[in-house]
This record gives sequence, C-alpha cells and structure tokens, in this order.
Amino acid sequence: MAEMITLVIDGKQVEARQGATILQAARAASIDIPTLCVHQKMLLYGACRICSVEAERNGQVRVVASCGYPVEEGLIVRTRSPRIDRIRKLLLELVAPQAMFQENVGGELRRLADEYGADIHRFEYRLNAKSNRCILCGLCVRYCEEIVGAPAIGFVGRGIERRVVFYPDIARRVFAGGMEWAAEVCPTGKIGAESDSSYFGFTVEDFLADRL
Repeated sequence: MAEMITLVIDGKQVEARQGATILQAARAASIDIPTLCVHQKMLLYGACRICSVEAERNGQVRVVASCGYPVEEGLIVRTRSPRIDRIRKLLLELVAPQAMFQENVGGELRRLADEYGADIHRFEYRLNAKSNRCILCGLCVRYCEEIVGAPAIGFVGRGIERRVVFYPDIARRVFAGGMEWAAEVCPTGKIGAESDSSYFGFTVEDFLADRL
C-alpha cells in the first residue's frame, strides 16, 4: 500500500499517495488548478506551465509546475497569489498570438484569458508570430496516440518551426467516425467538431486540408 503524504493546499489539509503530483493531489481534493496541456486520461506533459503554483517548505517559497512536482510531507501550496496570477497572465499573453483567429482566441484559452485579465494582443506584433490557432500543447497528438491508439496527428519541426500536422492516411481512418474528442481536448478551439461546423467555421475536410 502506498505511503500517504499530508500537505496543505490553499489552507486545506490534503492527503495524497506518495509519488502523486501537487496537481493530482489538488484535483483529488476538489481544488482547481488551471491547465492547458493536461487531460485526466493521459500522461502528464508539462508544456504549458499554466499550472504553476507556489510551494513552500521550511520558509522557502518556490514557483513550480504542479503537474510535475511531487507531493512532500508538510509542503504548503498556494494555487493563487498575486505572483501566480501575474505568471499565468504573462504565459497566456505569450501563447495567445499563436492561437489568434479573427483577432480573438477561443476555447479554454479564452476563458483563462478572461479570468486572469490577459491582454491577448500584448505580444502580437513584438513576437511577430504567425497564428496557426495552435499553442503546441500536444493534447490532440497525445490523445490520438495514447487513447485512440493511432498516431494520426503528430509534431514536425523544431523551435519556431514546430507545428502539428495530420498524417492523412491514418487520419481519414481514425476520424471516419467523427472527431468530437479532438474538439473537446483542444484548448484553443481550433479543432472544430464535424457535427458543428460553426465551431470555428470549418469542417473536418477543411481542417484536414489546412494541415494546421
């Protein structure tokens, strides 16, 4: 039986099994920590850093990614603070230009931008980023591989050239029954559900042809 660890999250005493992450412990205790690259069915990825929290031990406070930081006995965690809110706001402002569509962003990214008061246009011209409505969180890629079991979507390129692509032959087979799951996991709203072509104004065929 796994050893249980006791920590404090937002003033609430929480027990978690040894080896669990702060994010897992928080969610098990119904404490919300926002994420853009985490899905309950998939392995943790650590790409977006929106889940950053303050972790205090022996008076020392560090900002850590809660999805990758293991629980520790006596750890004190704060999921919201002025410092954490500023970090999340900045992260949202930095990724927003990549996800822009018709001068706006969609999905969970839009919701979080509103919650943290992020100016989605702040770095638009400074970064000179070409919007492809994708923040490279990898949720669609990993869901396809880990859950669906068919690598119909993948990453290509490195650095600023990195992007997500469909592998058409596999994608047509995988998405033959619809791609609602892809729309559900996409935090920017890029992937429109076939049953709702108005989701972002394009159909599965348009999406496949566009190649992101």
